[in-house]
Amino acid sequence: MTDNTTIYILAIESSCDDTSAAVLCNKKTLSNVVASQKIHEEYGGVVPELASRAHQQNIVPVVHQALTMANIDKKQLSAIAFTRGPGLMGSLLVGTSFAKSLALGLDIPLIEVNHMQAHILAHFIEDENNSQPTFPFLALTISGGHTQIVLVKTAFDMEILGQTLDDAVGEAFDKSAKILGLPYPGGPLIDKYAQLGNPKAFQFTKPRVDGLNFSFSGLKTNILYFIQREVKKNPDFIMQNLNDICASIQYTIIEILMGKLKLAVKQTNIKQIAIGGGVSANSGIRKALKEAEEKWKWKTYVPKLEYCTDNAAMIGIVGYLKYKKGAFTNQSITAIPRYGIMEA
Repeated sequence: MTDNTTIYILAIESSCDDTSAAVLCNKKTLSNVVASQKIHEEYGGVVPELASRAHQQNIVPVVHQALTMANIDKKQLSAIAFTRGPGLMGSLLVGTSFAKSLALGLDIPLIEVNHMQAHILAHFIEDENNSQPTFPFLALTISGGHTQIVLVKTAFDMEILGQTLDDAVGEAFDKSAKILGLPYPGGPLIDKYAQLGNPKAFQFTKPRVDGLNFSFSGLKTNILYFIQREVKKNPDFIMQNLNDICASIQYTIIEILMGKLKLAVKQTNIKQIAIGGGVSANSGIRKALKEAEEKWKWKTYVPKLEYCTDNAAMIGIVGYLKYKKGAFTNQSITAIPRYGIMEA
């Protein structure tokens, strides 16, 4: 296959509570449609059964919209890429089943994609505002379900150097927000209020974890006890100090992440850092990485906001890279909720 061959990939992402479909022409995104599920807000978190039902309702119109926006007929598609895992089993099954059926009906190849690989390889989508790292580089994948430092040797040769031992960083943000009485999802709200507060107003415990692994459960407990203690003394404490509390929580989490990244750079002598995952949309983390470029001479790569949260374009770029390799899968495949980054 020559490099100038035109390849159209329809990509489907349904790992959690966003139904997304995208069409890529080689490495360029022609459309990237995301249907978010608002129903989970009243429950304070994602309800798996409700998520899978919503995916069933959304997937056909989302795929139709992606094809329409890309101005592509389904008969022009070269292959269909889909998220096999990790994620919620019911949600994954909706996307997997749809992808298999459509690929079978169109008689075109089917390509499985690892969701966490996709967050990392989203940097290789061709976009005028999306610069691409060169191999090898370090990837910090931060989301509601994952916190990992990954050594990326090639597009499909990755090694996890460290990961969370308990809560993911996105979970730490959301649970902290819940403690403060903020609605779900709370992470973006903490970021919003943090920009107005003093990051050193309050001090929280940074867990001591050896090596490049993370732990956020102790920090979450520390925040809970702190808030309970202060509210007992002053019932209006949260309302009167919300900006400073959020800024202090965010500062502490960023300090933990950056401390581990510094250690990873020291151990590997690799100074190219790429971030991915929903929490990489956090303004404080993006700012800290940019500051690290100047302070420690790192080269940092921060994806466009639309490629940070769960989206199908990132699934599509992996699909394209696998298509070029001829790495197709068959109709017997099924979803895997726990799917290691090197299992794909």
